[in-house]
Amino acid sequence: MRAAQLRRIALSLPEAEEVETWGQASFRVRRRMFCILGSDGGHASLKATVETQAELIAADPAVYDVAPYVGRHGWVRLDVALADTGEVAELLEDAWRLTAPKRVVKAHDSV
Repeated sequence: MRAAQLRRIALSLPEAEEVETWGQASFRVRRRMFCILGSDGGHASLKATVETQAELIAADPAVYDVAPYVGRHGWVRLDVALADTGEVAELLEDAWRLTAPKRVVKAHDSV
């Protein structure tokens, strides 16, 4: 996967926007962050549950790791180049769903 693909997928989600934060691209819905892309595009951190984080790291520790600073809340760090595009697309949607207001998710699901 490439950073441009991750960016395109994240921005395809309803009401998602890109905001520069700490010199990095962050992806947000209604000002709440669900993903951050490292400044070099090599790594990204996604919001996840603690259970999902543990499953991802156990399944593929070469790709997934505990995200710095927010990992204790379930965020997972991934190596963009090694990550599977389809899996990352699913993880981005899950991260968006964990972050977006319920009515935005409901409107998305009803389409």
